[in-house]
Amino acid sequence: MYSRIINGQEYTFGVSGKLIRNVLVMYDRETNSFWSQLLGEAVEGPLTGTRLEYLPSVMTTWEAWRAMHPDTIALEKGFFGPRDPYAGYYLSEDAGVIGSTYFDDRLGTKEFVIGVEHLGDAVAYPFSVLNDQPAINHTVGGLPVLVVFERSSGTGVVWERTLPDGQVLEFVSQRGTVLRDLQTGTLWNGLTGQAVEGSLAGQTLVPVKSTQSFWFGWVDFHPDTRLYGFED
Repeated sequence: MYSRIINGQEYTFGVSGKLIRNVLVMYDRETNSFWSQLLGEAVEGPLTGTRLEYLPSVMTTWEAWRAMHPDTIALEKGFFGPRDPYAGYYLSEDAGVIGSTYFDDRLGTKEFVIGVEHLGDAVAYPFSVLNDQPAINHTVGGLPVLVVFERSSGTGVVWERTLPDGQVLEFVSQRGTVLRDLQTGTLWNGLTGQAVEGSLAGQTLVPVKSTQSFWFGWVDFHPDTRLYGFED
């Protein structure tokens, strides 16, 4: 998710119908520049090289979201009817519409990963590993990160482990996504990043930009990616 404000001006976006390595390409109606959904960057047109401001978001189930935000409102897209016709695509090993640019057999083509990139260092965290590790303390491009995963809903979020005062925390799972940091013993809600009990209660971790993607989609943009649980 990105902000539509660029240099103080509000822009509107549409779907171009184009793909770059199987990833959606948007266009803005003000300059007709083309934008990569995954990169959040204009790749063609007057705004080429301009980056959109990242806004924290999470991919989850409606049930899990309502549990965290009971007063939420939802956008009704107007889709009705069975979704079975789409099941074949997700169950197959086909690499999108135009095939993959880079082939990497460390994972299956359509295994889900959470991808994080920082200062040129890219790391993919496979769901198959996250299923057994609800909290992972790691470092990407020198940035200490915390990857939190809720198996039942497939919800994954990534946070900075460094507090505003410079202290770096290390987390363990107390109970699922209820975490405890080893430095102060504070309890945290891993999905919201909020400290709920202890000396740090009231503080909130800073979100890190992350992408939930098929393995082939992540590798196409990050062919030199590290794969957590396989190399670290």
